[in-house]
Amino acid sequence: MNCDKINILCCNFVVLVIKRYRFITNRNKYMAGKAKFGSKIGLIAATVGSAVGLGNVWRFPSVAQENGGAAFLIIYIACVFILGIPVMLSEFALGRGGNSDAVGVYKRLTPAKKWYFNGILGVLASYIILSFYMVVAGWTLEYFWQSISGGLFDTSTTFVNKMHQLIGTSWSPIIWTVIMILLNMIVLLLGVNKGIEKLSNLLMPLLFVLLIIFCVVSLNLPNAIEGLEFFLKPDFANVSGATFINALGQAFFSLSLGMGILITYAAYYPHDTKLTRTAVTVSLLDFLVAFLMGLIIFPAVKSFGLDTDPEALKGTTLVFVTLPEVFSQMPVSQLWSALFFLLLSVAAITSTISLAEVNVSLMQDRFKFSRVKSSLIVILPLFVLSSICSLSQGPLSDITIMGNTIFDFLDLVATNLMLPISAFFCCIYVGWVLPKNFLERELTNHGEFGSVAYPFVLFCVRYIAPILILFILLSPFLD
Repeated sequence: MNCDKINILCCNFVVLVIKRYRFITNRNKYMAGKAKFGSKIGLIAATVGSAVGLGNVWRFPSVAQENGGAAFLIIYIACVFILGIPVMLSEFALGRGGNSDAVGVYKRLTPAKKWYFNGILGVLASYIILSFYMVVAGWTLEYFWQSISGGLFDTSTTFVNKMHQLIGTSWSPIIWTVIMILLNMIVLLLGVNKGIEKLSNLLMPLLFVLLIIFCVVSLNLPNAIEGLEFFLKPDFANVSGATFINALGQAFFSLSLGMGILITYAAYYPHDTKLTRTAVTVSLLDFLVAFLMGLIIFPAVKSFGLDTDPEALKGTTLVFVTLPEVFSQMPVSQLWSALFFLLLSVAAITSTISLAEVNVSLMQDRFKFSRVKSSLIVILPLFVLSSICSLSQGPLSDITIMGNTIFDFLDLVATNLMLPISAFFCCIYVGWVLPKNFLERELTNHGEFGSVAYPFVLFCVRYIAPILILFILLSPFLD
């Protein structure tokens, strides 16, 4: 009897060894020819770069201040853990498990079903966003140059008028948009390792160094403590249903969910990457950037008495009017302004490259084009599309779609509709369509270690995240 048990155990062991060998062999064949990030630091830097964008600068600080300060931060962090990280892990699992572009992962994992349409939706959304985000990225370059040359501080006109002159004219914004497109083209042509990874390894540390420098300067300004209180003082009286919606939206959009970036980048992850640790690290670093921006902005605007007008702390007005006015009142104005818009340019270019890479990866995997051909197919149309978006802020502003300029309409459709829909169906797909152990296999690297987070993540992906995404999708109609 004991011999029979031993024989059974030996047979089971042999079967497990054979299965493991077949898995490793098939995985190596499956991953052959697919570019991979060369280091853990590189993949973290690239993924953080894809998440950190201009929304961390001009949306997070003002939303946090308006919705209860530290009270909002607590709600936001909770939203990151119950929405942001689970959805991010779903996209990571799809990308590495499917080892393809944002459309190809659906075709490989469920070839007999039509779920790849959700991948198409995410890729299309990313390209639409890329077409107008290039324009905004061009603005940061233009302001960087104007800061260096001193033209930004020409006292013959106000900063509001200067913003309209720099952004609303015909050729100047287009020229800087074209420069940003060309920078993206160079990085994309260099590839994943020599282009995206090397650039991220250079620019992400630079971004954090600039943030720390500005924090030190801002926190040493007069009335800086009052500015910190203005930003962080808990105000639970300001917490409402809208606060939770704003926190959900910030957690969703700031982590680049639903647009295929995380799926695309995860396909470049080595097989031994710990996805949960990566997701938590990326989310916390993304939050840190936004939080540090608040520590920079509010002490500065409070010190110079620019906090009395709520509109001065929002959107493009905050970045292109209020902060230049702050710099104009500081010693060595050109230096601080140039460094700040360099910081913004860094955040912008890492975001645009990740958006473009979604589409480059699609061209390579779906159509088997070379890296050069794929990059050119993605980039060249932007010279026209982004120029139209730029002109819609000036000479073409009279052309409207449903009451919105071309720029604003594309932003509305891609950001408020396509991204939440794509992320919603991604959760349904991972939570209910794929085998229930698919997510567990990816989070545990096929059983190489345990994952205490898996049950919680699966529960959120199946039940919590889809409901919260629906709230984000419907929030414009709930006002």
